[in-house]
Amino acid sequence: MALEFAERTGGVVINADSAQVYRDLNVVSARPSSEEEARAPHRLYGYRDGAQPCSAADWAADARMAIEEVHAQGMMPILVGGTGLYIRTLLDGIAPIPPIDPEIRAAVRRMPVEQSFAALVIEDEDAARRLRPSDTSRIARALEVIRSTGQPLSEWQQRSTGGIAAAISLQPLILLPPRDWLYERCDRRFERMMGDDGIEEVRLLIDRHLNPNLPIMRAIGVPEIAAFLEGRVSRDEALEAGKAATRRYAKRQYTWFAHQPPVEWPRSKERPDAQSLLECFAN
Repeated sequence: MALEFAERTGGVVINADSAQVYRDLNVVSARPSSEEEARAPHRLYGYRDGAQPCSAADWAADARMAIEEVHAQGMMPILVGGTGLYIRTLLDGIAPIPPIDPEIRAAVRRMPVEQSFAALVIEDEDAARRLRPSDTSRIARALEVIRSTGQPLSEWQQRSTGGIAAAISLQPLILLPPRDWLYERCDRRFERMMGDDGIEEVRLLIDRHLNPNLPIMRAIGVPEIAAFLEGRVSRDEALEAGKAATRRYAKRQYTWFAHQPPVEWPRSKERPDAQSLLECFAN
């Protein structure tokens, strides 16, 4: 839909997906094909090396520059992607949290998630209430912030600066299609990822011996295909695990986009159709 909209308006498609920023993941992140990229200008796809993690703040800074450049060319930036934290950081800015004490960070990151979540319940009950008990990275972040700064993460986030929401004219649209249609597409997508090209992408990542905690190594598809390549599971087991992981993530995304963005943002619950959605934009 974004591509057709870019073709009709002379716009530029800008990536807002956290996996598609890495050049190491093409098939596995379902990046636009070379044929699709030839139909309209694309920005921020496959532009970062997987060894360098891309935070929401990193991407937001890159996106601000890309948007400014597109505007300077008299064209329309069209952001597309499902990483809600990226979009929120771009629009609302980032919290001015001081550098975390390295000793505190190291101690928190060594804790099992069950222990860190139990500590967060005591030290920052509001944060614990918002997070899933298995959300390792966000639990650790909230715990290290309150231990290092003495203030909960939510208070820092209320002071966020650098967002562009007030400086732009935004036309948002959230897609919430029928779940059975969505999950069937999730399954077909992972079947394509388990083809020769996707398997080769993961093989090359394994050969680089990157830190297993890097975002690229935890991207959906990478752990499942790596387990197959390393002989820990069969191909069919990896395929089913990848399908299930994709559907679970889609379910979390669906819930987040249904409730977290501003209530005035339009939400389309119909099966996506380019023409009808383009008309929604026009209206």
